[in-house]
Amino acid sequence: MKEKIRLCCIADDFTGASDIASFFSEDGLRTLVTNGIPNNFVEIEDADIVVIALKTRTLNVDEAVSESRKALEWALDKGCEKFYFKYCSTFDSTSKGNIGPVADMMMEKLGIRYTVVCPSLPVNGRTVRHGILYVNGTPLSESHMKNHPLTPMTNSDIRVLLGEQSKYPIILLDENAFQSGSDFKDLLREMDGKWEHFYIVPDYYFEEHGMRIVDYFEDLVLYTGGSGLATHLGKKMVAKSGIQQNRNQKYELSGPTLLIAGSCSTATLGQIERYISEGLPYIKIEPEMLVSGQQTIDTLWSIISECNNGPILVFSSDTPDNILKAQENVGVEISELIEGVVSELAKKAVDNGIGKVVVAGGETSGAVTRRLGYNVFSIGKSVAPGVPVMIPLDNKSMKLILKSGNFGSPEFFLKAINLMEES
Repeated sequence: MKEKIRLCCIADDFTGASDIASFFSEDGLRTLVTNGIPNNFVEIEDADIVVIALKTRTLNVDEAVSESRKALEWALDKGCEKFYFKYCSTFDSTSKGNIGPVADMMMEKLGIRYTVVCPSLPVNGRTVRHGILYVNGTPLSESHMKNHPLTPMTNSDIRVLLGEQSKYPIILLDENAFQSGSDFKDLLREMDGKWEHFYIVPDYYFEEHGMRIVDYFEDLVLYTGGSGLATHLGKKMVAKSGIQQNRNQKYELSGPTLLIAGSCSTATLGQIERYISEGLPYIKIEPEMLVSGQQTIDTLWSIISECNNGPILVFSSDTPDNILKAQENVGVEISELIEGVVSELAKKAVDNGIGKVVVAGGETSGAVTRRLGYNVFSIGKSVAPGVPVMIPLDNKSMKLILKSGNFGSPEFFLKAINLMEES
């Protein structure tokens, strides 16, 4: 039995947890994701990395801080000495959001002076340069995130975004500082004497920057950000500890695959279009038809159950204009209605022996995992950066792929089906 977990990551939603877990797993670290704070340590005692998936992304600040503190206290009680606060790579939070207050609490609780703020994930087009966060080369506030229905991003400067939420100062570490480390270390010593706590926002727009950050801040107790640092941190941990690599779980599958899409992101809409272009079966959930009773869980399931050997896609994804129009027509909260339907369909699928489920969309993924009731997941191969196969420890014949709406290439669903068929 291991004495302690090497690193505990606390993520603010489920797809974010599976995202960062995939990078640690690919480095050869045995990585488990837990749906909430674990209540049975035996299940995870031999894990190198434990990623605790919370549901704090859009909670009110007090609840988010409270839940995050409980997760941190759990990890401290288990002897963990290194931590990672994972949030969205597009800093998906309002001016009164949770990232700053949770990070403040973690620094205070751990008794450390500073930490890094690294939302970057260059492999998926999220980068930081001179404190400005970019999405595929476009400043965040000019990207599609400016119209996000829950957390519209109206500024691209991390100093502003975090400064509106946190009570502590923020300083930048640009690329040139990596070349003259002694000057920055002098600045750190000055800040140590000036401020009780503070944040450092390093340039991170090439992968090599991630390696430099991990080397430079190797002794940090707490990292914060997206999943970009995870692969470099994982490699460093493996190199120092001599862990045997490539321990991805083998699995065998047969039968149909249920694909569910609730995200209305441009990426997911393109993935649905590409899937349909292959002539594969699908059902589009129409909110008006749900309300009128023309579509029900039973009628939808009857169609799904006919696909005995192949995949079927069930989606509610649509353009923002069409969603708004449907919302006006039905007069009920569409997202809750649809999430309830698709989560019940996923439960029916599993109860009827379908062992492969793919879900696109963070909120939809959360609804599905809550309904299925699995609590601890092992991490397998990835279908795209940050999108792994997840294996519930209490049902190892079940395989899930859960993705954030913006992740993956147009062929995502096709690649997911193929990966599920591997053994």
